[in-house]
Amino acid sequence: MSTDTPVLDTIADITAASIDHASGTAREFMLARVAALIAVDAPPASYLANAPAVMEAGITADDIQSVMIAIAPVVGTPRVVAAAGHIMRALGFAIAVGDAEAGQAGQAGQVPGQQGPVMR
Repeated sequence: MSTDTPVLDTIADITAASIDHASGTAREFMLARVAALIAVDAPPASYLANAPAVMEAGITADDIQSVMIAIAPVVGTPRVVAAAGHIMRALGFAIAVGDAEAGQAGQAGQVPGQQGPVMR
């Protein structure tokens, strides 16, 4: 576990364990997780915390849109519209963090994800 992100690391561990114990595929599991996040009006941070597992399961924007369409009659239009906004904010935050990390690495003469300076 990273000492920098113990809460996110714990959530990742819980997600991995629950996927391992589920009878469906990781993809089915994460689609259900997205539907549950929408149903409980989860904040953007919840979508961000689940983003790595969603991406690893191969879920696309079209898949998420299909989930929203499927559950709208049950959870209501306002909840689905709120979820779209939460997802967009989480995505914007993830992009901003990635840009900041890339900028810091570039200032240090590194390529993001690479250890040490770039050799030219």
